[in-house]
Amino acid sequence: MTAEEPTAEHVIGTLAPRDFEDFYRARREQVFRGLTLTLRDRDLAADATDEAMARAYQRWRSVRSHHNPEGWVYRVGLNWARSRMRRTRREVRGFRLEDRPAPDTTLADPAIVAALEALPLQQRAVVVLRFYFDWSTDQVAKALGVPSGTVKSRLSRALERLESQVEVSR
Repeated sequence: MTAEEPTAEHVIGTLAPRDFEDFYRARREQVFRGLTLTLRDRDLAADATDEAMARAYQRWRSVRSHHNPEGWVYRVGLNWARSRMRRTRREVRGFRLEDRPAPDTTLADPAIVAALEALPLQQRAVVVLRFYFDWSTDQVAKALGVPSGTVKSRLSRALERLESQVEVSR
């Protein structure tokens, strides 16, 4: 190639490094499953995961340098889904969470999934990241952009509710 021929990077713009493909293959499914458990809606979780991964690809040069790129993607997906849920509520009268399709219960024990469904979204997110992703409190806090104390209090409340829900269902 001569110096005058444009490279693919020059023609297309700045390309994300090839390591994004490795990240995508290694982490997409876990982010998707975590969002499915958190959002209680497989289709919304799939859309949120795809949107978050697309945004990560666009910003990969900076995202890959984050301490926890997977947490960044999860948070972007969760925020995108929340925005979409708010828009949907405004657009459709009578929208209820109960009208959503049931989550994929092959991801976890059905009793646990049912108990998770009863939690508010913020508590569900903390439980999924802490126990499904097996992240530390600090990692969860960074991923959600909240203080560690907030994670601890949400987790405490969520675990109390989960314990009572699971005991009732058994």
